[in-house]
Amino acid sequence: MKRNCHWLALGPQLRSRFARDLFQFQGGHSVTKIRLAFVACTSCLALAACGGDEIVSPGTSGDIIINNPAPAPTPTPTPTSSGTITPAAGCPTINATGGLTDAGTITGPTGEYRICELPALVDADTNLPFVEGLLYSLAGRVDIGTDQGPTSTGTDVTLTIEPGVVVYGGTGRSFLVANRGNQLVANGTATRPIVFTSRDNVLGLSNDSSIGQWGGVVLLGRAPVSDCRTGVFNNAGQNSDGSGAFNQASCEQELEGTNTTTLFGGTDSSDSSGSLEYVQIRYSGFSLAPGRELQSLTTGGIGSGTNLNYFMSFNSSDDGMEFFGGSVNMKYVVAVGADDDSFDVDTGAQANLQFVIGVQRSGGGDSLIELDSPDGDFATAALPQTVLQVTNFTFVEASTTNSQAVRARGGAKLALSNGVIDTGAETCVRIDEAVTLLASPDFQSIAAECDPARPFRGDAGVTDAEVQARWDAGSNNDEALSITLTDFFFANSVPAFDATTLSSFFEGTMFIGAVSSASDTWYRDWTCNSSTADFGSSSGDCTSLPVF
Repeated sequence: MKRNCHWLALGPQLRSRFARDLFQFQGGHSVTKIRLAFVACTSCLALAACGGDEIVSPGTSGDIIINNPAPAPTPTPTPTSSGTITPAAGCPTINATGGLTDAGTITGPTGEYRICELPALVDADTNLPFVEGLLYSLAGRVDIGTDQGPTSTGTDVTLTIEPGVVVYGGTGRSFLVANRGNQLVANGTATRPIVFTSRDNVLGLSNDSSIGQWGGVVLLGRAPVSDCRTGVFNNAGQNSDGSGAFNQASCEQELEGTNTTTLFGGTDSSDSSGSLEYVQIRYSGFSLAPGRELQSLTTGGIGSGTNLNYFMSFNSSDDGMEFFGGSVNMKYVVAVGADDDSFDVDTGAQANLQFVIGVQRSGGGDSLIELDSPDGDFATAALPQTVLQVTNFTFVEASTTNSQAVRARGGAKLALSNGVIDTGAETCVRIDEAVTLLASPDFQSIAAECDPARPFRGDAGVTDAEVQARWDAGSNNDEALSITLTDFFFANSVPAFDATTLSSFFEGTMFIGAVSSASDTWYRDWTCNSSTADFGSSSGDCTSLPVF
């Protein structure tokens, strides 16, 4: 969730959210960690003017004034192919009305492919099989089913995607949305992941700094949310049916990043919006208006019945993933190169994440975690209270455009355990507003390399010392370490915290960080490699399509 901020910025990355233009200047020296090559930016620092409740970062809403002359247009290279893929003979038959449209072929570095465009509405159970030499395209917004409302039951339409399939956004405004009461089932395998990506990626025009080339994937559900879009609010921040009694079914939210009213939320915390496993989402994210953005994965009111494991976000122009309300459970999660926050959790979400790797690009990115509640509601304790619990994580904050690794505000509840935070020389944890401090943020068994001058920061009624006290109240935390990672493993003797006491979703472990040892490589093969984070994956570089 973004709060408005008006700023004048000149720095390594200048970007208008409306035009989605990106001008990037890089220089300096490289720093190697965990086989990561980070480019340090030497451009001018941003000049910003914000209040205590505002964030200055890429992806922040507000007015951006840039007085630079327009650059000369860059010629678009002609795609060539040295690959061996040849186009499939045609498109398979599917159940959805209108079927797949044969849109000819497209050529990239890995070969030539048949293009099969999905209909704008998938209105019947549909399967997208893997066919060699075939790619599925989103010509614009593609809906899985229609909205079934907040109190419906069962599943209307399911779109199933087979392992190894590549789906790409044919335009900058293409995105895929599973509406309430419908499901997306995209289960790849460790050696045949499913890839959602951009047309430029197919053509071989994307690089390790490319972002915002299409919309992303959206899962919507019928689980409770806060920050209701309509209705009367009582003094507890709750939606009322007019009698003063809270009516959860009438508490719905509207999806960001779309100009068509798209609702989510409801009464079923165990609702299922489908399953995503061994999935990559690359080069995604766009903004229709300030504060209304899509990211690689956007969830709205999904329930705990939704299966989300082995998921990678790469170079989203907004957040790596954002959870609006609902009950979100994820294991084996990778977020690389997000231009705003790696993980953004707000408006009543109940989120549990375990085995998590977050790595930022040097030229973009805000916090690894932004945790929030609805604007203005923190004074009246909006319910459900936003709760984020993360255990067994490794965060590498390489961005030169941010000022903290973790930020919590709005009365949201934060619990971090068994983690490694490598900031180099940045604040590790920032807490805004006294109501967030009253939510008792909890830190257990965390090894961190923080800014020695200001490892912790308080704002908007919270002092640095109060944040430090919350950190010190936990056990086995150390903010003054020198972090050296080997294949995302931090060799240490920090006793692990029993995260099963926080949630039955968590597994008990005897280690901190995302991996148990240098030989623990759960992140390999189904991910893609880049100069930001080389996972040693056999599926290849993020700039190229995998070939199976």
